[in-house]
Amino acid sequence: MTNLVFKQFGMTRGYFIKNVESVSKEIVNVQPDCFNNTIQWHIGHVLTVTEQFMFGFPHKTTHLPTNYLELFGNGTKPADWKGEVPTVDELVIQLKDQLVRLQQIPAERLNETLEKPIMGLETFGELAGMALLHEANHLGRIQTMKRVIEHTGVKN
Repeated sequence: MTNLVFKQFGMTRGYFIKNVESVSKEIVNVQPDCFNNTIQWHIGHVLTVTEQFMFGFPHKTTHLPTNYLELFGNGTKPADWKGEVPTVDELVIQLKDQLVRLQQIPAERLNETLEKPIMGLETFGELAGMALLHEANHLGRIQTMKRVIEHTGVKN
């Protein structure tokens, strides 16, 4: 079962990156009226939340800049961005690097009990499953936004 979790990370992240790389640079920062965020925000959000779930960001890892919580954390939005914002290309590199680190997590870690439950999840493996669900959910949102933007011709 543990190999399945890591295989799923590889498949999900690979598909996520493939879809992100197919999005035109002209639309990554378009925010249609019916959406709260942009495609670029969703990319950074997946990266940041996965880092939080799987590596204890920002307290236990230094692989991402701490300002990513202000840019891409829960409840954030591009309208509030201040300072430097990473490009989609930079985020994709970080997504790829993160996948390598995800696949280096020891399988036995999936059975570890969390210090305190998170959203009702009690083990690290359950949290990994939530990270996968979260990523797939945001991939769907990116695909939907891309279609809406391309169909309506909305531009920045």
